Amino acid sequence: MRRRKSGIARRTPLKVAAAAGIALSATLAATAGATAEPGPTRSGDRATQHVEYFTGPGGHPRHTEVPAPEPLSARERRTVADDGTVVPIVQNGPTGSKADVVFIGDGYTAAQQEDFHADVRKKWAEVAAVQPYASYKNLFNVWAVDAHSRQSGVSGDPTSNVRKDTALGSAFFCDGIERLLCVDTNKVEAYAKKAADPDLVIVLSNSAKYGGAGYNDITSPSGYDGIATASSDHAQSSQVVVHETGHSLGKLADEYWYDEYGTYTGAEPWESNTSKLTAAQLTAQKKKWYRWIGQASPDGGTVGTYEGGGYYPRGLYRPTDNSIMRTLGREFNSPGREAMITGFHRHASVVSARTPTDTVVRRGQRVKVQAAKGVRLRWSVDGRSVKESADARSVTPRALGVPADGRTHKVTVRATDPTRAVRDPELRKLLSGSLTWRVSR
Repeated sequence: MRRRKSGIARRTPLKVAAAAGIALSATLAATAGATAEPGPTRSGDRATQHVEYFTGPGGHPRHTEVPAPEPLSARERRTVADDGTVVPIVQNGPTGSKADVVFIGDGYTAAQQEDFHADVRKKWAEVAAVQPYASYKNLFNVWAVDAHSRQSGVSGDPTSNVRKDTALGSAFFCDGIERLLCVDTNKVEAYAKKAADPDLVIVLSNSAKYGGAGYNDITSPSGYDGIATASSDHAQSSQVVVHETGHSLGKLADEYWYDEYGTYTGAEPWESNTSKLTAAQLTAQKKKWYRWIGQASPDGGTVGTYEGGGYYPRGLYRPTDNSIMRTLGREFNSPGREAMITGFHRHASVVSARTPTDTVVRRGQRVKVQAAKGVRLRWSVDGRSVKESADARSVTPRALGVPADGRTHKVTVRATDPTRAVRDPELRKLLSGSLTWRVSR
């Protein structure tokens, strides 16, 4: 554990509208023949939680079950109620038009909250450097929720006998597995509710030790589905976060397998990146990633059908040999990128208004919008296209030709993301949108 600076955290209240929650990970069916492993169960009289963990940088993930935490006591609820200031880290627009990522810190004392904020900035920068995040960074807002721990650091760092008193109970050696970084998910939920309906929840634990986890079977009343954990000061732990968002934003299946699972005999998986069908069958039936077959993929090699995926070594195929949904440190393959980009746009608008649309603007007032690089913008007045202002991010109604006739007119911008990384026509519908302003005299 590194030594941290002293100083009291600056407190900033959160005043934003609630965003529509999106899942951190899709809940997979536990029926016979499904590609998912079982969800939360009970071992004897004790409930358990199903978690995905990572054995080391560049390694294949594994799954296990850990004991579920006890409900919060009245004292614990009071502690959370008095804690949990929400601090904006990255603000790209209203929560209603952006995907909101919420980091909650653990193992940071009251004097280390500014360090936590710095760690959030660093960790998000690592995530946002991975494609397709790198091309769509302005679709996201990022928030930090301050959770004050009595001690600095986390349990199990560096050895299993180390114990720390922290706000969320972060601990390596969870269930005897060194790299499995568990948390008290009931406490995480209590802190997550401090934010305005978070879309993604990530626990950042104050440690330089590699590790993390994905709680993908948790359905939260706060509107998110699942929790990811990562250590703050190991550069590769950000890959844990990226992989987990492959499940959530992309609704992607894991592309690794366990030899003991044998041959898959169930129904066709619902996830877009695993299939019972061969390349020839996908093409003939125009299913799933058939549009990408034979094309070079950013994770290396050519898109096709590679046997093994969805935990089964036989009977299921994946699009490429070794994407990030199989091995950390890799890229998303072409079908995976397509799924991630459309996932971004399910929860963040292709264009957002910097000038509010719910108030009347004047002819000389500047109207501003935000859109990702390369997004095409087309402006119109009362339905009449104004070609001269194509792709402008800032205009005035007067320059668009709105007349000074005393009547109210409508100025509209229509946005389309022309990326070639999304080929499915149905998915491409998510990559367009429009905004309209009323213009007075």
